[in-house]
Amino acid sequence: MVSTGEHPFTGLPGGVAVSRLCVYDWPAADGVRSGTPHVHLACSEGYVVTGGRGSVQTLTVSGYEVTPLAAGTVAWFTPGTVHRLVNEDDLRMTVLMQNSGLPEAGDAVLTLPPQYLTDPETYAAATAIPADAPEDERERVARARRDLALEGYRSLREASGPEALAAFHRAAAALVRPRVAEWRRRWRSGALAAAEATGRHLDRLAEGDTAHLAEAVVRAERPVERGRLGMCGRLDVYGTPL
Repeated sequence: MVSTGEHPFTGLPGGVAVSRLCVYDWPAADGVRSGTPHVHLACSEGYVVTGGRGSVQTLTVSGYEVTPLAAGTVAWFTPGTVHRLVNEDDLRMTVLMQNSGLPEAGDAVLTLPPQYLTDPETYAAATAIPADAPEDERERVARARRDLALEGYRSLREASGPEALAAFHRAAAALVRPRVAEWRRRWRSGALAAAEATGRHLDRLAEGDTAHLAEAVVRAERPVERGRLGMCGRLDVYGTPL
């Protein structure tokens, strides 16, 4: 193989992350079986629904919406969208996450009541699932943090005007600010590197240079972890975050 001397991006197309999700079927206080409402501050998220039926509840400054989800639906939303997945009948999907590695590095803030959003330590104490605990205890903690996040979520939904949501956005941004430098490193080695590789390819093609085509590769992966207790449900996770 002839090398172009470049360091090509080797992640999934566009620097996205992929996981398979089975949405929690745990009933909440409102009788709805759902995941944990939360927001992303730097990443867009997409769903390719592969089975079952349900919906995603979203809350933005434009208001509250419910988007039905069924097999074949593709839905996505941008940063700042508070979202809650609802499982009506065995809802399953493939999740596409912008900026692979950022959600794992903290780009997800649960809609806890304000007193839990005051500092990173308080927030972590209310949300962390102990990795070395027995499965039933880890599940209990995941369910408890879901229910706590629903308390804050209900307050945001019931508030009149956009100020409550804006205050939550500010609190979430303050929580993650210490992590932004690390996020930038992940972004540079992920999504930005993928876009820059495309730019180099276009430059070569404009010059009639096809050397990069001789470096084509094929990759396939199996999940590196199955059934992880995530925010919205149980996840089968692919790859290693950048």
